[in-house]
Amino acid sequence: MSVSKESVQQIVEAIGGKENIQTATHCVTRLRLVLADEGKVDKKKLENIDIVKGSFSSNGQFQVVIGQGLVDKAYKILVAETGIGEASKQDVKDAAAKNLNPLQRAIKVLADIFIPILPAIVTAGLLMGLNNILTGKDIFYHGKSFIEVHQNWKDLASMINLIANTAFTFLPGLIGWSAVKRFGGSPLLGIVLGLMLVHPDLLNAWSYGDAKAKGEVPYWDLFGLKVQAIGYQGQVLPILFASYLLAKIETFLNNRVHDSVKLLVVAPIALLVTGFATFIVIGPVTFWIGNNITDGVVWIFNHFAWLGGLIYGGLYAVMVITGMHHTFLAVDLQLVGSKGGTFLWPILAISNIAQGSAALAMLFVVKKENEKLRGLAGTSALSAYLGITEPAMFGVNLRFRYPFISALIGSAIAGMILAMSGVKAFSIGVGGLPGFLSIMHQYWLVFFIGMAIAIVVPFVLTIIWSRFAKNDVEA
Repeated sequence: MSVSKESVQQIVEAIGGKENIQTATHCVTRLRLVLADEGKVDKKKLENIDIVKGSFSSNGQFQVVIGQGLVDKAYKILVAETGIGEASKQDVKDAAAKNLNPLQRAIKVLADIFIPILPAIVTAGLLMGLNNILTGKDIFYHGKSFIEVHQNWKDLASMINLIANTAFTFLPGLIGWSAVKRFGGSPLLGIVLGLMLVHPDLLNAWSYGDAKAKGEVPYWDLFGLKVQAIGYQGQVLPILFASYLLAKIETFLNNRVHDSVKLLVVAPIALLVTGFATFIVIGPVTFWIGNNITDGVVWIFNHFAWLGGLIYGGLYAVMVITGMHHTFLAVDLQLVGSKGGTFLWPILAISNIAQGSAALAMLFVVKKENEKLRGLAGTSALSAYLGITEPAMFGVNLRFRYPFISALIGSAIAGMILAMSGVKAFSIGVGGLPGFLSIMHQYWLVFFIGMAIAIVVPFVLTIIWSRFAKNDVEA
């Protein structure tokens, strides 16, 4: 399929004309627009255009799904036809932020911080899955692991484990880089700050409980002030707050210190002040808050597992629409760091599968004459099965509503079963069908049962519901 000037002109007309476009950019598959009034968009007209595969609004941006390879051509024509200057993704994000309320802005900040480090975290999760297969007992041999039977693989597994664990061992360094950059400071100082919190001279955070019970927690004596010399491995909140302080101090000094002495003044003072503040106040306070949040989530799933799984599984896709799902990245990472695994991420993977199954059902529901929608249903289902749900959700399921609801029901049932069985992942990773690689192997059977439910229930419900729906073959 090629992109014609006429198709792009139709897109402009459907979104309210060029006067309604404030800024525009694109990513790999989508046009990303900030509109003056999204109420002027004619979604039905828009999604009937030949090159448009779907549309949705998220975080103040109206996004039109075009497809990889085509969106770049469409964007160039859009710029030429409307006279709008090309904008960077950051320009569009800044413009979109003006349309957000305080809660949405806070969620956006978390998304801006955690999304850039996801490739490292997901890669670590996949490699840990490979290590899990090699070292887990009862996978290939009864009562033994693969490396116990094949000793020559032992060192290879050890090397894989080291590579996989690095992102989590130095997680504050990754977050520090991304957070300080987001708050307007130097990313390099953010890395130094993060690594400072996991320095080997500090008591490892994972050993803090035992050291406290034995009365062996090390302290610094700062002129009579006792400060715990502990690290913050696996902790999220300390580095987030410390990064904000570092960026603000750095910005303050950069605006007031003469260029000739900035190198000697700005970074040393910013790191020194932030370091003292972090170890004396920020660290202990946020460490306590983070552990209590984690304990609270764990308590809910320990005492009302069925309810937690039902709600999280049933509402996760809804949170994706609002962008609130980004807040749970921090919770997942905190659970992995402090509890050794997360019971939230497996439910996320199941939710991906459920959305894919509902979209796949629409392939059989939609009239054969509507080749575009049938093609979108098939390709978006495959995408969701591999962990990318936006095409299925926004291009198919939400358009008809009942597939989306069917997916929520299937995900809720599967989530409840996973939560009641205590299924955990040792890391976040790739969602969808490959998600089992990040699941602790002792929970594979239950996870596969959950996968089966997420595949069958949304598919069957969508097929049945379509018999009573009036719009099942129209769009």
